[in-house]
Amino acid sequence: MAEHGSLRGRLLRRLSLLLALILLASSLSAYWSARRAADTAYDRTLLASARAVGDGLHSNDGRLQANVPYVALDTFAYDSAGRIYYQVLGTDGELVSGYEDLPAPPPGTPRTDDYPALARFYDGVYRGQGVRVVSLLQPVSEPGFKGMAEIRVAETRGARERMARELLIGTLWRMGLLAVTALILVWLAVSAALRPLERLRTALAERTNNDLRPLPDAGLPRELHPLVAALNQFNARLRGLFERQSQFITEAAHELRTPLAALKARITLGLRAEQPEAWRQTLEQAAQHGDDLTRLANQLLSLGRIESGARAISEGGAQRIDLSLLSRELALALAPLAHERGVALALEADQPVWVDGEPVLLNELLNNLIDNALAHTPAGSNLVLRVQAPAVLEVEDDGPGIPEADRERVFERFYRRGTRGSGAGLGLAIVGEICRAHGATISLHQGTPNGLRVRVEFPAQAAKQP
Repeated sequence: MAEHGSLRGRLLRRLSLLLALILLASSLSAYWSARRAADTAYDRTLLASARAVGDGLHSNDGRLQANVPYVALDTFAYDSAGRIYYQVLGTDGELVSGYEDLPAPPPGTPRTDDYPALARFYDGVYRGQGVRVVSLLQPVSEPGFKGMAEIRVAETRGARERMARELLIGTLWRMGLLAVTALILVWLAVSAALRPLERLRTALAERTNNDLRPLPDAGLPRELHPLVAALNQFNARLRGLFERQSQFITEAAHELRTPLAALKARITLGLRAEQPEAWRQTLEQAAQHGDDLTRLANQLLSLGRIESGARAISEGGAQRIDLSLLSRELALALAPLAHERGVALALEADQPVWVDGEPVLLNELLNNLIDNALAHTPAGSNLVLRVQAPAVLEVEDDGPGIPEADRERVFERFYRRGTRGSGAGLGLAIVGEICRAHGATISLHQGTPNGLRVRVEFPAQAAKQP
């Protein structure tokens, strides 16, 4: 058998995988959230710097000039993770101050609605580095000068990325710690939840081989009650099986002891006789007793084979068998015996009838039914073996029959009725056991016009064509 590992390990592995997926999804979400937070924070700072530059604009002799305060660039100028650039353009787009070649806003760049300003944010490339730029339109109104100036402030993305990375790493550490803590708590919770199962295992392991008492379910979780109930049902079936075996052995020993005692007594009496005729009679009676013992032993062996056959059927070892062909072969084999007893044996099987079963047991079933009928049918009678679709087997004779009150008891082991012979009482018991092994039902009915009709019906699913 393949080793599937412990339940605790399987739960932890599956929870670890689930937590890893959640951690991955949360990390991606945290990264994008961190990027948005960093962009928002740095965009606000960029706009503040642009406004500070705008506050220093003035005119001199009708010309626009920029007095850029140190505080406008202080936030970025000495940041080791990034650099800041600025540019001031006059009303005609001429350079007033700052760097000459800062990227202009792409066509169609919308004005931001997040701030009360004529500002546009966009991304660009400057000096081989990615930058974030804000373009602010600043109105200038002084004596002798009126117009709209444009202020551009750009910042490299290093500081933003560092901030997003720090936020992401911090989030991952917290979530990783939370995941590890959750796994530890789950492991402790699962271990505590599995303790009743371990106690149940220990209780089973400490029992002796003959202890088949029901397991108590007091103190066990509700989820374990079906398991305990199934184990108790299994123990009950085992106990019933052992009781039937013990009863069978006792009854078999009793049935064997009686003919053996009779055989011994007959031989003892024969040894005391002095006439050869008495010896011959003793030998003939001993031979008859020997035949009866042989028949009984064979029937007992048949009962033993039924157990192994039933186990093979339940384990999927059933074979596809044509019941008509099997009946025809057995009828041909028993035809001489029927003729010797003056019974007309007829077979009615016009088409194949398929069933799932064990061939030895099905042959034993047919043999016992026919042999039982031959044993109780007087000479000059008729015996019919009939196979019908979908999966019905019938054996009908016109003998004395069985009263309806006794039709259930004839399937009990060692049950005898004087009107039906003096055998060991195992023939129909064997038939009943074989029917149970195949999931078939057996019933006894009045023959036409009298006698006995034995009907065996196999399950419908077993009657499908191969």
